[in-house]
Order: sequence, then structure tokens, then C-alpha cells
Amino acid sequence: MRKKEKEIREKAAIEDVIRRAQVCHLGLCDNQTPYVVPVCFGYADGTLYFHCSPEGRKIDLIRKNPLVCFQVEADVAVVRHEKACKWDVRYRSVIGTGRASLVSDFDQKRQALGLIMHHYDGDATEMSAEAADHAAIVRINIEEMSGKQSGY
Repeated sequence: MRKKEKEIREKAAIEDVIRRAQVCHLGLCDNQTPYVVPVCFGYADGTLYFHCSPEGRKIDLIRKNPLVCFQVEADVAVVRHEKACKWDVRYRSVIGTGRASLVSDFDQKRQALGLIMHHYDGDATEMSAEAADHAAIVRINIEEMSGKQSGY
């Protein structure tokens, strides 16, 4: 990282940003074209989970190339200034890379859906077996991540 004073070094602080983030931006590669899509997610033990339709561009791209990147942010605020070029943004963010795979085990799918629900609601809501069975669950084993903050 070029500006070391902005780096978030502690793993607990990086994980705190992940837990407080509302959206994960998932980066995939479609041949030579980048493809970024926002997803709802859950996090536990160095692993991200998200759900999606069992058919579509995300799943197709993950099947072709499981290498992904992700980005989340928290505490975002625009800092206004009377001069246009002096405006700024305060934030805490995490960027990482990993390897995506589809979760096929039913119990692991339900657990991942519970993590996702817990991330947004604080309570792992019960879901029907049919709902869990129908959803595609993607696990991202995080291989590398770094945190950055500005204005804090």
C-alpha cells in the first residue's frame, strides 16, 4: 500500500469493517472483460458466502474461472468543502482476493444462508428446506485481503 498511514493492519479491525459493510462488490473476469456485481453476503472464519440464482452470468463466470476479488466499505461519508477540488470521502474499506466455489451440501447451504441472514438481521431466520435447496450458495475462500481507511 502506497500510503502506509492509511493501512488497517490488525485482522480484527479488517474483520470489523467486513461485518459492518452492507454490500460486497464481487469482481469476476469474463474473458478479458472485468465484471463487478454487488451481492448480499455473510462472513465467518476467513470465508465469504453469498447466494444467487442457480443460473446466470455470475455462476457461469465462477465455473469458468473461480479466481475472484471483492471489496466492501463502511463508515462512508462525503466531506464537503467550499472549493470543489477540496471535497473528500471518509471511509474504511477492505479489498481481497480468493477462490470461489459452489456449496452443494444441503447442511452447509443452510448454514451459509444463516450467516447471510445474521449479517443483515442479527438473527439467523429459519428458512424452508425448499428455499435452501433452490438457492445457489457461493463460498469464497479468502486468500489475501487488506484494509484501508481515510479520514479517521
